[in-house]
Amino acid sequence: MDASLQQEKAAIFKALGHPVRLSIVETLEKGEMCACEIAELFHFDRTTISKHLAILRDLHIIEDRKDGLHIYYSLKMRCLASMLQCVERVIQGHPVYEEHHLQCFCAARKEREDENTDIGNRLPKM
Repeated sequence: MDASLQQEKAAIFKALGHPVRLSIVETLEKGEMCACEIAELFHFDRTTISKHLAILRDLHIIEDRKDGLHIYYSLKMRCLASMLQCVERVIQGHPVYEEHHLQCFCAARKEREDENTDIGNRLPKM
């Protein structure tokens, strides 16, 4: 297994381990928000929120765009939404049915599916 890849994954989960950052991610599941709106929502000063946003952005969990003086943030790693919903269901003691399993739309999943199709096409026909 690639140690560098494992370190990057661990960094993402470490970032999500902070309650404020986790709340920011869950808030951005609903759509794009300005940094000032996020700061207001969580009752923190903009400097504190900016530091949390920078950590999430540097790990490619969220992305930003500038519009004049405002910076808008959105969830880049969309697959986190379904993962967090699954975790919440388990914590609340609800069963996780097949339709609630993670449906990650990340490029990595698409690549794995393509690889599996390629392997299936190369197998001898019986």
